[in-house]
Amino acid sequence: MKNKPSVFDCSIINLGKINFDEGNLTVVQNNTSFPFEVKRVFYLYDIAGGESRGAHSHKECHQFLIAASGSYEVSLDDGHLKRQVFLNRPDIGLHIPPGIWASEVNFSSGAICLVLASHTYNENDYIRDYNIFINK
Repeated sequence: MKNKPSVFDCSIINLGKINFDEGNLTVVQNNTSFPFEVKRVFYLYDIAGGESRGAHSHKECHQFLIAASGSYEVSLDDGHLKRQVFLNRPDIGLHIPPGIWASEVNFSSGAICLVLASHTYNENDYIRDYNIFINK
C-alpha cells in the first residue's frame, strides 16, 4: 500500500432504486456501482441484536457493505481517525478500501449484512491483530 487511506476515503454510495407498485428494485453492476470488480459475495445474518462482527483490515481487498435488511453500524479506523457509519437501507452501501480497520457493530435483530468484495478469500490478505495494523 502506497499511501495509507483515511476513514474519509470510505464512501457512502447511493445505488438508487426503481419503484414498482409491488416494491423496489436496486441493481448492483460491476464497474458502474462502485470502484472495483466483484469477485466474491457473502452475507452475515442471524447475528444476535447488539452483537458485532469484523474487526480486521485488508491489505488489498476492497469491500462494499449493504444493509440488505435491518441495520448495523460500521466502525472505521485508519490508525489516526475513527468514524461511525450507520447503514439501514438496501439501496445505500459503504465502500471500504484496503488499509482501513472495520467492524460491524450494533446489529438490529434480523439484520443482514451483504458484502461484495474485490478479491476471493485469502487469509493472507487479512490483518486481524489491531497492534499490527497500527504499526504498519
